[in-house]
Amino acid sequence: MTVGTGVISGASVAIDRATVDELEAATVESQRAGVERLLSVPAVEEAYVLQTCNRVEAYVVTGDGPDGRAALAAFFEGVPDDVLVEFGHEESLRHLMRVAAGLESLVVGEDQILGQVGDAYEDARAAGGVGRLLEEGVTKAIHVGERARTETAINEGSVSLASAAVSLADEEVGVDGAAALVVGAGEMGRLAAQSLAPRVDRLHVANRTAERAEHLAETVDADATVVDLADLDEAVERASVVVTATGAADYVFEKSTVAGAGETFVVDIAQPRDVQPTVTELPDVTVRDLDALQTVTDENRAQRAEAATVVEEMIDVEFEHLLAQYKRKRADRVISAMYESAERVKAQELETALEKGDFDAEQREVVEAMADAVVNQLLAAPTKSLRDAAEEDDWSTINTALQLFDPEFGEDEEGGEEIPDHLRDQMPDAVFDQLSDD
Repeated sequence: MTVGTGVISGASVAIDRATVDELEAATVESQRAGVERLLSVPAVEEAYVLQTCNRVEAYVVTGDGPDGRAALAAFFEGVPDDVLVEFGHEESLRHLMRVAAGLESLVVGEDQILGQVGDAYEDARAAGGVGRLLEEGVTKAIHVGERARTETAINEGSVSLASAAVSLADEEVGVDGAAALVVGAGEMGRLAAQSLAPRVDRLHVANRTAERAEHLAETVDADATVVDLADLDEAVERASVVVTATGAADYVFEKSTVAGAGETFVVDIAQPRDVQPTVTELPDVTVRDLDALQTVTDENRAQRAEAATVVEEMIDVEFEHLLAQYKRKRADRVISAMYESAERVKAQELETALEKGDFDAEQREVVEAMADAVVNQLLAAPTKSLRDAAEEDDWSTINTALQLFDPEFGEDEEGGEEIPDHLRDQMPDAVFDQLSDD
């Protein structure tokens, strides 16, 4: 496959279609591990995995769509077909923009997802999964997410999934004056603690790393104490409201952990889940998970409908810009290869001709200028045809031209597709200006 001429395929499992169990089945060890697993498939050139508490998504670049779909089908093996949403090349690009802008979140416009998209990008880069196509696609999505939040009211008065969990607890049992326990000192744990702090009488914070728990306890505006995870059963006995959001691979709350806690309301927003399913068998313990947050998030969606419409229009424009950018890059690549090939032939023939005669400097300059003019005139028509082919998505013509002139041309480690400086002077001004537009 010629680098830069592949297609993107994507697939998503999200809480709006999947149950918590189905989402858990799609979860991988880590985003980086997921990327490495996808890259182990011979047909996969690039890969990107986004995993949050309410979605698992994967994107690959392959030579054609069927190879990409096959790689993703194996990646999501075990996930029911009716909850797995697949995307083609253009659908993947648009969906990534919607995700980064917060339109696909349970809490519309939440700020956390933008950082998560960026973190997944860094994980994919570290695993060697980001090449030309995903570099431009993901960075464009991040750009759109930033614009959505600075130019619209999509996140005005924004609530996070963590604060939605606190709202749910308040609706069902009330949090004012209660004793609360937050398990997990990551982003969601921090947001939950901040939402609870002004309202509860006492706040307990537990985390696998004590230093992070201590830092969180010091930064919230509440009477907060740090609890060791080994003493979680004692902490639960002192709290009537629990919000748990760790990144643990195993259950943090087993049945024995809360068996003697008395009446306790637990909101589990971790993925995979922190609370063992058998905990719900205890009569005094109420457990709510991501599925139960739908009512709170539906209200949020209605409040942000107007801003969401503006963001949708923004995405339409940015999406067209991205497609045009891809087209220009593919056309520029083959045009560069064409001029490079012509430059090699011209240089060889000039050397042969000049060696046969006794030319002074002025004469050599005239001969070289004539050779440049011939090359420019000969390549003007095919240059226009290649630009037209790119605009019309005629990738058969583009790929044929690449193979004809130099299929390996420009494949440097930096992944750039810039026109070499020494070729710019060989191109007619109109051609270079056209390549440099936008």
